[in-house]
Amino acid sequence: MIHALDISTSALVAQRTRLNAITGNIANVSTTRNEFGEATPYQARNVVFEVDEEVATSDGGIGVRVSTVAIEDNEPIWRYQPGHPDSQKSGEHQGYVAYPKINLVNEFVDATQATRAYEANLGVIEVTKSLGQQTLRIIG
Repeated sequence: MIHALDISTSALVAQRTRLNAITGNIANVSTTRNEFGEATPYQARNVVFEVDEEVATSDGGIGVRVSTVAIEDNEPIWRYQPGHPDSQKSGEHQGYVAYPKINLVNEFVDATQATRAYEANLGVIEVTKSLGQQTLRIIG
């Protein structure tokens, strides 16, 4: 029964990481500068999961872990704003500002899906705990 808790816990940790990445994407939808102060738009982060063989049950259940947090390399959305401090001063996109190419609808759908998966794993933990308590009552 402890292995079932380990599997659900691994999923909770993975989904929390996914939710953190999604909230970062939503929060930075209008960010036109990188962490170094350069006029480079934010690049969306996507969490990639993988099987965690170290968290497994004898019945074939396997845990999950975060493999990587991939940074997208999309062409930015260009908006003509010549008075903006981050507008391009010369070249093909002169007068345009580069904004992150983040689809808010997709981000909200992903957030909903991650939240539902998180809630489902919390439910599994509660059922597992309840079964353990009932087993102890029967034995004891």
